[in-house]
Amino acid sequence: MSEKDLDKIEPVDFDLTESPLFSNQAAQVVSNKPSAKVLLTLAGLMLAALFVIFVLPAVVTEYESPLERRADNIEDQGRSLVPESATAISPFEVAQSALQRKAAQDVLAELLARQAELDGLNVAQWAESDYDEALEKASIGDDYYRTQDFELARDLYAQGRDDLVLLLDSVPVVVSHTLIEAQLAFKSGDSEQALAKYDLALLLDPESEAAAIGLQRSEALEEVKGLLAQADELFESGELELAQEVYQQALNRDSYNDRARAKVGETAALITENEFSKIMSRGYTLLESGEPELAIAAFLRATGLGIHEEQALAAITQTENEIANAEINQIRAIITQAEGDEQWQLAVDEYDKVLAIDANLLFAINGRDYAGKRALLDRLLVEGIDNPERFSEDAVFEQILDVYYTGRAIEPTGPVLFQQLDTLEGLLENSQIAIEIQLISDMFTEVTLLRIGNLGKFGQQSVSLKPGRYVAVGRRAGYREVREEFTVGFGLTPSSVVVRCEERVVATNRR
Repeated sequence: MSEKDLDKIEPVDFDLTESPLFSNQAAQVVSNKPSAKVLLTLAGLMLAALFVIFVLPAVVTEYESPLERRADNIEDQGRSLVPESATAISPFEVAQSALQRKAAQDVLAELLARQAELDGLNVAQWAESDYDEALEKASIGDDYYRTQDFELARDLYAQGRDDLVLLLDSVPVVVSHTLIEAQLAFKSGDSEQALAKYDLALLLDPESEAAAIGLQRSEALEEVKGLLAQADELFESGELELAQEVYQQALNRDSYNDRARAKVGETAALITENEFSKIMSRGYTLLESGEPELAIAAFLRATGLGIHEEQALAAITQTENEIANAEINQIRAIITQAEGDEQWQLAVDEYDKVLAIDANLLFAINGRDYAGKRALLDRLLVEGIDNPERFSEDAVFEQILDVYYTGRAIEPTGPVLFQQLDTLEGLLENSQIAIEIQLISDMFTEVTLLRIGNLGKFGQQSVSLKPGRYVAVGRRAGYREVREEFTVGFGLTPSSVVVRCEERVVATNRR
């Protein structure tokens, strides 16, 4: 719009009470003469309406579609932008058209985003026809856009967008079908086709473990086929070690190849079988030559191969019997000597050696049981003789008395046991003879004799006690507690025991 056109604008007699836009405010109008603020507002609205009517259509018609400039506008950019018929379009229609155009552009933007996603997924390789049909709908939408039929353009864009969304949603199914095709191509030995299919599946689903593994296997397919053929020839010619090595190479290149894995196992089994036969033959040769230890070592190596273990173990048992019998006879001689010397723990240890050789030997089972009981009795007797001061405790006395009677019941009694029982008998008798001792205090200290009782406060007191160890405890208010340990009997009886609390406890202020 030129300045001359603006100069031609004349004031309009605009009645607010007659306008539908302001009909609900009619009651608020007090004067027929509008204010200056209202006049300025109306003038601004008039100018905006004139701009929409005369200028906007020229801008809109400059483009055939949202992203394409009209060809005739490119050629005639110097022409006037105001069409002659623009004055016939109302501001409301222009605004509606602008909204529709914006809606069409928004849908088109979504369509283009889906298109970019599909292009990145190489859609032409797996859904070219459907993809082209969706873009054709978008192209038709462009035609409507050029004619400014924005609603139809938006609908066509939406259809194209929805079709592209469906293609994106179908990707998991496409991946599944592509993997099946890739597997068929791989099984038929077509490495090129398998590579292409697995590559596509991995493009569509980068997280697909099956696609990643398949692609890796397809890359090594031709090499693995050659290695398997080479290994088969070596296997047939009896070169098992070399064949196994080549089979293993094939398995290393394709760790999922079932045939390579099976052939590795089969070849290894044959190699192991041959090795077992050689070792067993060597063992029997050593046994016949009078070298049973070396024969057993050979048979043990055979058991480590993991096959025919029963056969190897039987050979070991046969060989060990000769060695075991000689060893057991030597051990029995040691046992006999130990029992005669009443060295019962030594006898137990030797019986254990026999049972380690053959756990079913009856003489060893019974002998070990008896020797174990005599060894236990011997330990209890030694403990009692070494600790007679404990006999003052009734429970200990009864226990050691049972041990004494158990020893007396054994027939015949050996010299060691006889001496132990006599010594223990004297200790038991003396342990029950009370000995009088003197306890000295200060009439202020509360004296308690542990295991005997509270003796109270006294200056001096006589107490009869059985031989043993005792503890006297003294307590007095304001004084530190004292403990006096002493032994009665066994030549250790003190002339007197002093129990006095003499050390004052200093009180401290605590906050």
